Amino acid sequence: MYSMDAAAHLKKSLISRIKDSKDLNFLKALQTIFDSSEQALIELSDEQKKSIDSGRADIEAGRVVSHDQVMSENADIAKSIIKSGTYSHIFR
Repeated sequence: MYSMDAAAHLKKSLISRIKDSKDLNFLKALQTIFDSSEQALIELSDEQKKSIDSGRADIEAGRVVSHDQVMSENADIAKSIIKSGTYSHIFR
């Protein structure tokens, strides 16, 4: 960890380098770093954490369906809808 003096010195040095830079790609890269570090500070709500825990419990208990199975079932449903003529104007 930095001491207060070292942190202040580093900040001044970075500010100076940023001010002097003419390299747009470098500045964009710094912006991306700043943006991503700010996003990392976002905390999940209790509801979001519970939802994640529930999903993990489903996985551990084997209550999962593969992507291929879901896609196959959706294709079957879509074919059935098209055959019946229901919403046929959407599936043309």
